[in-house]
Amino acid sequence: MLARRIIPCLDVAGGRVVKGVHFESLRDAGDPVEQAARYDADGADELVFLDISASPEARRTTLEMVSRVAESIFIPFTVGGGIRSAADAGAALRAGADKVTVNTAAVRDPGLVSRLADSYGSQCVVAAVDVKRLEGRLTVVINGGREPTGLEAVEWSRRLETLGAGEILLTSMDRDGTGAGYDLPLIQAVSQAVTLPVIASGGAGNLTHLADALEAGAHGVLAATIFHFHDSSLPRARAYLRERGYPVRP
Repeated sequence: MLARRIIPCLDVAGGRVVKGVHFESLRDAGDPVEQAARYDADGADELVFLDISASPEARRTTLEMVSRVAESIFIPFTVGGGIRSAADAGAALRAGADKVTVNTAAVRDPGLVSRLADSYGSQCVVAAVDVKRLEGRLTVVINGGREPTGLEAVEWSRRLETLGAGEILLTSMDRDGTGAGYDLPLIQAVSQAVTLPVIASGGAGNLTHLADALEAGAHGVLAATIFHFHDSSLPRARAYLRERGYPVRP
C-alpha cells in the first residue's frame, strides 16, 4: 500500500507566508525559507508553495523566492500560482520545483494540462481544484476563490485525469482556514471518481481531521494552520496516523 503523505502548505503573498479563512483576512505566518527548512527538518513528505496573489494579480510566480525555498529543502516541492504556460512551468522547475500546480489557467485553457504532461510528464502536473458549495452544487472556483466557473467538481476532476494530470489537489473553500475539518463528502466523491491520488486541503483543525480525510479516500493531507499556529508538529501527526494503522513514512 502506498504511504500516505503529510504535506504542509506555504501560502505566500508579499514575500511572507500567510494564512486566512476562506482565502481572506490573512495573517502573517513567517518567512517562507525559514518555514520550509523547519518543515523539511520535521519530516514533511512534501511541501507545497502557492503564490496566492499571482493569479488575481495576473502575474507569474515569484521565482526568486521559489529558488530560495528549493535550496533550503530536500523533499519534493510543488509550486503553484501564476503558472499559465509550459514556459512558466519550465521556469518553476528550473528554479527548483519538482511539480507544478495549475488551477485558474487550467480552467481557462484545459489543453494546458495536456501540454504540461506532454512536456514534463504527468508526475509533474498537479491539478488544483478549489470548490465551493453553491446552490447545493460542488462548484469549481478560480482566482483565489473569487470567481465561480460553473464547472462541477467531480466532473472536472474526471476531465483533468483524462487531460493528463498526475494528481488532484482538492481544496474546500468553504472549510479553508476554519479548523472545522475537511469536507469529507467532497473528498469521497472525487476520490471515487478518479484513479489519481487526491490530496485533501481546507479545514484541518486537529490531527483527527487528518485521519478523517484519509479514511474518506485521500492519498495525502495538506494543512497549514495546524502546523503554522497550533501545537501539531509533523512528527506528532505522523505518529498519530501510524497508531491508527495508516501507512506513513517512518
